[in-house]
Amino acid sequence: MEETKVTTETNEADAATPVQPPAAVEAASAKVSAIPAEELARITDDIVAALKTVYDPEIPADIYELGLVYKIDIEDDRMVKIQMTLTAPGCPVAGEMPGWVQNAVSAVEGVSDVDVEMVFDPPWTPDRMSEEAQVAVGWY
Repeated sequence: MEETKVTTETNEADAATPVQPPAAVEAASAKVSAIPAEELARITDDIVAALKTVYDPEIPADIYELGLVYKIDIEDDRMVKIQMTLTAPGCPVAGEMPGWVQNAVSAVEGVSDVDVEMVFDPPWTPDRMSEEAQVAVGWY
């Protein structure tokens, strides 16, 4: 059986709004996931909630609202793959943040393992921040 994965990407215009491109939704629907739809929705919501517990220590906003999370893949074996970035490549917590994310998401019920990949293309820009993050840093 071919493994199916569900991908959630954040929209650059509104980093806090997870989007699924229509083609990805159709592909996911065409291939039946081993994870029931309701459970997959719960796991996705719980992953986002877990990501919102991880903060950049220099900015009073969580990494999800800052738009640092670029992609979340949930595979049939419940392995979660996260692509994320930092506000700057030389961020002082660059070596620690992936571990914080891995620990937070690993605690989600139904997740078997977590792989966090740091990416710097495209580079993070403040326009990826949600309105909530902009308020937290006093930009709104």
